Amino acid sequence: MGILKTRKNKKFSYTPRYFDDKGQGNPFEIKHKFDEYRKTVGPNKGLKGKFNDALDDYKNNPDDNVNRRVLIIIGVLVLIFLFIIDFDLSIFLPK
Repeated sequence: MGILKTRKNKKFSYTPRYFDDKGQGNPFEIKHKFDEYRKTVGPNKGLKGKFNDALDDYKNNPDDNVNRRVLIIIGVLVLIFLFIIDFDLSIFLPK
């Protein structure tokens, strides 16, 4: 046992009992269901690269409900923020 050495994990030769490998890949690979359809999932990039990929993914999304949903969420969050800071909303109402 060295002080500066890190401990290695044990490796086992385990094969699942009911797994048939018929083109399904590795059963131990953790992968999200929609990873192959997203541009933002992949190798680590800088902050600018991640932001640009997310923006491209958002612009090229064919679903208009997502854009509307994002705008509604932003609007609700702005109203909650204005309520927290006690902003007087009566200036927007006619007299």
